[in-house]
Amino acid sequence: MKLAIVTETFPPEVNGVAMTFGIITRELARRGHEISIHRPHRPELASKGPEDDPFKVLTYPGFNVPGYPAIRMGFPAKGRLRREWGAHRPDLVHVVTEGPLGASAVSAARSLGIPVTSSFHTNFHSYTGHYGIAPLRRMALGWLRRVHNRTRRTFAPTPELCAELRQQGFENLSVLSRGVDLRSFSPSRRSLHLRSQWRANADTPVVLHVGRMAPEKNYGLLFRIYEAMRQAEPRLRFVLAGEGPLQESLRREHPDCIFAGFLSREEIGRFYASADIYIHASTTETFGNVLTEAMASGLACAGFDYAAARQFIRHGENGLVSPLGDEAALLREAVRLASEPALRQTLSQEAPVSLQAQSWEAVIKGFEADLVGAVQGGAQ
Repeated sequence: MKLAIVTETFPPEVNGVAMTFGIITRELARRGHEISIHRPHRPELASKGPEDDPFKVLTYPGFNVPGYPAIRMGFPAKGRLRREWGAHRPDLVHVVTEGPLGASAVSAARSLGIPVTSSFHTNFHSYTGHYGIAPLRRMALGWLRRVHNRTRRTFAPTPELCAELRQQGFENLSVLSRGVDLRSFSPSRRSLHLRSQWRANADTPVVLHVGRMAPEKNYGLLFRIYEAMRQAEPRLRFVLAGEGPLQESLRREHPDCIFAGFLSREEIGRFYASADIYIHASTTETFGNVLTEAMASGLACAGFDYAAARQFIRHGENGLVSPLGDEAALLREAVRLASEPALRQTLSQEAPVSLQAQSWEAVIKGFEADLVGAVQGGAQ
């Protein structure tokens, strides 16, 4: 097929959505599909990208999200997209993000009679409370529902999220799960040299956090948990990898922690494997790639019982889960990981074994079949 993928985030940007569709796009191209990527222009990242991309990239004017320059949205571009797709008609348009560029892509595709599908990756309506604009939650949800319901199919990462969206009026939902790159995320990538840089010897428990440093990631709870863990095990080290609007304030408030900043995909695999514990405190994820990456890397993990944790963790066997929103319960489980080396050892051995079947190849093969079905599905 000829596929046009419209997204407001894509590699070399580092986040869950960019990573997911970077992998999916490359694999679909390897499977013989002709792919064009339509995304906002990011001149500051151009030099960081690979030079052997098996797809065409077209860039569009955009704007930085106020207070969050790491995210760039595209302006509406219906006219340009119509001209591009009128001259080089794709068999299918897939819209990854629901910003102005993505929404205009839905309109452009429909006006040309081109089948269009979409992905739901981010609970933007749930973020409103974290940014002081809770009254806009209903408006945000209405926008998301309108964008997605104008497409033939909306893909969400878990059956649980599909059921939740269905209750909120979203239609034509399918699951597009997440795979794990078992070469990049493996216990074999553990580095004693890296641990020595963290001032951690073989017996020093290291807690790792990977993610965008933003209010919706629940850093208040994460650092309360870390303090409780350190009281139980004073040798504990806490390493954070990532960037975001909270980075500088967190660095000032927690000088005892190690802030690694931006890391490439190659580097982050070594960081995961060289740590011992992962605590997933966020409550707004649609999936949570970081959790499965941590499990595949052999970390003892604890998180709330939803999204990826609900799908992959068997409590007490390959990880620990707490009821969603029960902060005291998650804190207790985290303290157990800090103070019980035998438990950490058991979970770290079982976690990567339980992820062996979650390959990207299987996930993308199912997605490919769903896209073919959407093309053959008749009128919008």
